[in-house]
Amino acid sequence: MKTSCWHLKLPSFISIRSQSPLDQLIIVQANSPLEYPVQGVEVRPLQTILIPGLSLQAAERTLYRVNLTATMGTFDVAAEVEGVKVEREGQMHFSLSGSQLDNLNRQMQFVTYTNTLFHPNTADIVQFSTDEHRASFSIRIRHPPTPKLYNPGSSRGGTRTYNISALVTIATKTFLRYDKLRVLIDSIRKFYPTVTIIIADDSQDIEHVQGPHIEQYFMPFGKGWFAGRNLAISQVTTKYVLWVDDDFIFTPRTKVEKLVDVLEKTSLDLVGGAVREIIGYTTTYRQQISVQPGNEKGDCLRIRQGYHHVIEGFPDCVVTDGVINFFLARTEKVLQVGFDPRLNRVAHLEFFIDGLGILHVGSCSNVVIDHASKIKIPWLKSVNEKQYSKFRYPNSTDESMNTKLSLFYFKNHFKCMMAN
Repeated sequence: MKTSCWHLKLPSFISIRSQSPLDQLIIVQANSPLEYPVQGVEVRPLQTILIPGLSLQAAERTLYRVNLTATMGTFDVAAEVEGVKVEREGQMHFSLSGSQLDNLNRQMQFVTYTNTLFHPNTADIVQFSTDEHRASFSIRIRHPPTPKLYNPGSSRGGTRTYNISALVTIATKTFLRYDKLRVLIDSIRKFYPTVTIIIADDSQDIEHVQGPHIEQYFMPFGKGWFAGRNLAISQVTTKYVLWVDDDFIFTPRTKVEKLVDVLEKTSLDLVGGAVREIIGYTTTYRQQISVQPGNEKGDCLRIRQGYHHVIEGFPDCVVTDGVINFFLARTEKVLQVGFDPRLNRVAHLEFFIDGLGILHVGSCSNVVIDHASKIKIPWLKSVNEKQYSKFRYPNSTDESMNTKLSLFYFKNHFKCMMAN
């Protein structure tokens, strides 16, 4: 187990911006006579709803009284019930009282909540009380998520097979390796002749790669690995994006349909495949990633090989947190996480760390892509190959490595990392 450390105090405003009222711990007291909704109450910003489930189950007495208090809205009644006194209508502090419990409970069925303080996505913690008892529940305030629909295309011959060209775009980043890029494209076209291929290119002496369904975007020289990923994926208009390195090679085992099937039938956002090296070794690079809570100096990141569980219905696939550089993902979710462009030469797991809590990740060992041979006699390397190696494999004292480590610990507020 390898451990590295870094110390940094987290500014207080970070916690304020990242926390939600829904993060507040609410404990329901035992034997309370108050009935109320625990969850599921939602209102659009500045709109009004009936609050469901309010009730009082109390012993007999001469007067029954309940109070409601909010911080982001007001209460009122949609109708009045005889024998119930309504106080402070249209205010944040609201009361109902009456001598008949049945009438009071009937009146509570008509209590409304109106959001008055605009926020696009938050919650109001409502206090519900009698003289002896107090309870809290949340009303979520948000605009409902707008659906993003994609045209799945027509199936071949009227069958239920997936139209890969309509559902998937293949994206890659290239740098000084046009020979390998062309091999990749040729291999793709053997199996997927009409799938769109998007190339982000930050080479020095550029070469135009042309052909049907190919889009090539140029960046400043050496702009970087993650910047290229951002550029390529920003141009994807299909539901899914398949990320591949520019030195990969499609084979009969590179069945993109299998990865699409997993994402279509599960809640996963991203599913990786396996990469086969020229020596015959195949890897999925499955990583379990977790963050151990720390103190004001930071948290601890833990990374270890493995997975959480097998996916039901897909015996060759598992749920994990990080995978290899060959994956199919929901375009919308990848754009949500993004790739930090400051990581320009060496980066991979940083994307999955940024995606913790956002991405639901899987890995399938039965979809395999080949990796072009890296074996090269040093004195036979071309100028481009030597330059590529210099950029791709910086030594430990290189400034880019120092930048990567300092950014890694600072941005994520980590003070240590444990990895096997």
